[in-house]
Amino acid sequence: MKHTRRWLGAALAAGAVALATDVAFAQQKELVFGLQCDRTGATQTVGIFLCPGYHDYIALLNSKGGVEGYKIRVVEIDHEYKVPPAMEAHERFKLEGAVLESLYGTPQTAALTKKLEEDKMLGTSPGFGTAAAADGKKFPYVFPIAASYWSQGAAAVAFAKKELGGSLKGKKIAYLFYDNPAGKEPLVILEDLAKSEGFELRTFAVPAPGVEMAAQVLDITGRFRPDFVIAHLFGRSPSVSIKELKGKGFPMSKVISLVWGASEADIKAAGGYGVAEGYHTIQFAGVGGDFQVIKDINAMYQAQGKPAPSAQEISVFYNRGVMIAAIHAEAARNAIKAKGGAKPTSEDVKKGMESIKGFTLGGMVPPMEVTPADHEGGGWVQVWSVKGGKLVKNGEWFQAYRDVINRHLAATH
Repeated sequence: MKHTRRWLGAALAAGAVALATDVAFAQQKELVFGLQCDRTGATQTVGIFLCPGYHDYIALLNSKGGVEGYKIRVVEIDHEYKVPPAMEAHERFKLEGAVLESLYGTPQTAALTKKLEEDKMLGTSPGFGTAAAADGKKFPYVFPIAASYWSQGAAAVAFAKKELGGSLKGKKIAYLFYDNPAGKEPLVILEDLAKSEGFELRTFAVPAPGVEMAAQVLDITGRFRPDFVIAHLFGRSPSVSIKELKGKGFPMSKVISLVWGASEADIKAAGGYGVAEGYHTIQFAGVGGDFQVIKDINAMYQAQGKPAPSAQEISVFYNRGVMIAAIHAEAARNAIKAKGGAKPTSEDVKKGMESIKGFTLGGMVPPMEVTPADHEGGGWVQVWSVKGGKLVKNGEWFQAYRDVINRHLAATH
């Protein structure tokens, strides 16, 4: 009996050691990604689609063995588009050992920029935040990794120029924007281009929460009568702008929206594709379900006996979530390879992010190249337009007025 007890005690001790070793090994072969989101606040119309897209791509990766043998654990925090919870989220990610942080929102990015640098953790701000963060030398730990508001504004002007016959001289462009720092961000580029291209720019600010703009739209359509409208609205306001402009008889084919007023949800809330026919949208990720990565996610759902996300219903914001997760994973992959398979630190993943080159995710992402100097990845966009009851690609990936943008980047402090 004594021998049995002794053996049992030794076995239990060995089991405890083995379990502790297994846990430690599992943690060693795990990377933590921090994900900020808004599922319940002012921009939930974005978050309820974007954040599931992020999770689904990571789940797909993990189902195939993870990234270079490391499983990814995503810690998501819903900050309700408020700054204090975003600051708290950052601290939680640090405690969890996150190697990177997916930011969400321009005010939140501005508040966290210094903290990211102090804590040496990279944060991504795709399609929002300060455009100056494209300069990796001045903003070493913030990565836009998608067209900034400056790049989007420049692209909107270039598109209007093409649609108006190749010249903007003597033309009138209205800028209808959400009256907050994000809405004002493209103004410096638009004002510069108005001078160089010879068009008259007039701005129309929409106060928060952005659901009342009848007066602004009446001013645009009744008094200013522009040749083109560039809209930069988000949350519930894009759908209001479509309804108001349509209601005043303004042709939707003369309207282009920056990226946060460019989704299926915005079009449906405005009254559907019939109402929005002709409406142009700027995108920094491909739209729809005709991409291999989306097909792979759908197959993963089917293998689990679950209904897959409906591409035609949610693709704009969902695909952006997939894109962000894919770029994060690529940065981690570069970092792990650079360390010969060893577990990377956040600093390693930052270097991995700055080593991304030729990444397209099967055509869903523009030709991505991130360097220590360029954290934006080139500022590429596509235009997708409402045509025949759906969003249709209107041209290939393009960049606009890079010389103007680079000049403004050089002038920032």
